[in-house]
Amino acid sequence: MKEIILIGGGGHCKSVIDVIEQESVFQIAGIVDKPEFLGTEVLGYQVVGNDADLSDLASIHKYALITLGHIKNPKFRIKLFELALNAGFKFPIIRSPFSYVSKHAVIEAGTIIMHDALVNANAKVGRNTIINSRALIEHDCDVGDNCHISTNSVLNGGTSVGEGSFIGSGTVTKEGVSIGPNSFIKAGSLVK
Repeated sequence: MKEIILIGGGGHCKSVIDVIEQESVFQIAGIVDKPEFLGTEVLGYQVVGNDADLSDLASIHKYALITLGHIKNPKFRIKLFELALNAGFKFPIIRSPFSYVSKHAVIEAGTIIMHDALVNANAKVGRNTIINSRALIEHDCDVGDNCHISTNSVLNGGTSVGEGSFIGSGTVTKEGVSIGPNSFIKAGSLVK
């Protein structure tokens, strides 16, 4: 299996580990986190470095994924993504075997599709984006870069989500809605 470095060792990282283990495409080579966590473990995988070590790690390992979560602001995920790109990492698409992605959908680099998520025909999902567990991205949706579509959210057909946006758990959009960049939609919202 190909080796991958996970960047960010918190709660989202734990969920990503489970998806990677189930997908059985990548072997986790280690986790990058804050310096004070060096040598500790997350679900049995060692923290092997911090942001300053990305270039050294990229000379050994080809692939990385940002596993820092995104709630109110995507700036740290974006910063880490850019640092890792500049260090030379490649970003795969990680997809749970328990998800469904239409062959007519487009998913871009560094995005993760979590357990039981569904991405339907002619949908597009940008780079470095989280499609969290049980999220539904319907036909003709366009989700920008650096977004987080939270658990159990429903983006109905033709919804557009601007880059850097957070869509809270259980949110439902009316079809054809356009959500601007860097938006924060609280959990349980109905977006008309």
